[in-house]
Amino acid sequence: MLVQRAYKTELKLNNRERTLLAGCAGAARFAYNWGLRQKIDAYAATGKSPSYYELHRQLNQLKKSELAWLYGYSKTIPQEALRDLDRAFQNFFRRVKQGETPGFPRFKSRKRGLGSFRLWGSVHVAARRIKLPRIGWLRLKERNYLPTGGVKVLSATVSERAGRWYVSLQVEEEITERQATGAPVGVDLGLHALAVCSNGQTYANPRALNRATKKVARCQRELSRRQRGSRNRARTKAKLARLHQRVAHLRQNAIHQATASIVAKTKPDDKRPSVVMLEELNVVGMMQNHKLARAIGDAGLGEFSRQMRYKSAWYGITVQRADRWYPSSKRCSGCGEVKASLLLSERVYRCETCGLVMDRDLNAARNLVQLSEQTTARSAGSEACGEAALAAR
Repeated sequence: MLVQRAYKTELKLNNRERTLLAGCAGAARFAYNWGLRQKIDAYAATGKSPSYYELHRQLNQLKKSELAWLYGYSKTIPQEALRDLDRAFQNFFRRVKQGETPGFPRFKSRKRGLGSFRLWGSVHVAARRIKLPRIGWLRLKERNYLPTGGVKVLSATVSERAGRWYVSLQVEEEITERQATGAPVGVDLGLHALAVCSNGQTYANPRALNRATKKVARCQRELSRRQRGSRNRARTKAKLARLHQRVAHLRQNAIHQATASIVAKTKPDDKRPSVVMLEELNVVGMMQNHKLARAIGDAGLGEFSRQMRYKSAWYGITVQRADRWYPSSKRCSGCGEVKASLLLSERVYRCETCGLVMDRDLNAARNLVQLSEQTTARSAGSEACGEAALAAR
């Protein structure tokens, strides 16, 4: 099976290489802002906006005179920046049609970080270094992580965050089609525990932002006291960015560990689940609860579901989604009785009908796996009826 996959790792740079990459990011930022200004001005004058191809031709003409400095960088950098701009407008109009908050594309500022740029073409990967067009060889902090053969490199994206530079390779690779034969698993997502599976496996919520709240607040107060434009303010701002970067890394690592453990069993005698049943969570609606909004955002429930979807496809696992109104927490997994109400503070589920006493998250996960089995049975029954009707004809 042919799949597209991304590999991201940190670069190990010297000062000269940092300056070079900052210049490349500046070229991408300039092309994006230039294209956005052209679109805004053209629409105000004529009511029409130039396409990506028109902007690309105009930029190539300007490179011969006013923007000759762009010849010092790879031609793919401004091209990909204009493609990103075109995609931003497509997403803007899509959200307008769907009645969502539009979010008009805005100009990129160096104050919000150096940004990123994308390259394609002659990209070569070795054990501890990578060669990028018009940049040359750059050292990597991890050895043998990026694929060195057997894949087709589509593009390389270099990005900066909190003073660190990363490279992300998008590759096309052939993977063996797998067939998962294990029992279905229900996964209940929450805040007390990040994920609880119907087989009893529990994955802890790192609460990365909650643990760093005091440090972030102290650093934020320090930043507010610094004089604008001073070096001390720049140092404090970089310190705050590193704190937020660490929080994001801890959260991302916990989600990757949990999702990989569910779909890719590490023990030889373990079987991968044939079906994973998840809840269809309304994360945007849940964030409207101001008492829980920070905790919900800190857990990364949407990112967990996203990773489960693409990782399950690699291992031949079917992902099913329970309707958001399905009472997985209120329903008793023993007798099927549904409670009228269940407070968030009640961590133990107690059924008055059959006397079941169980952790509420484990009870919800078992309800999800039962729903998965019922859904599979109904699907098999409908297929059998369809085959019988065809045979009768």
